[in-house]
Amino acid sequence: MAKRDREKALQMNRREKEAKRALRKAEKSPRSATPEGEDPDLAGLRWGPQEPLY
Repeated sequence: MAKRDREKALQMNRREKEAKRALRKAEKSPRSATPEGEDPDLAGLRWGPQEPLY
């Protein structure tokens, strides 16, 4: 009986984890669409010498 109770508890924990994951995924804001082939990290950067910071 103890093994059965343990297994039920494990299954319950798995279900709760899956529910939390689904909730976080639903709450996460979608990423903004970027043009095909453009790296979002490099968007807006200019090539060549940069202006001084100071």
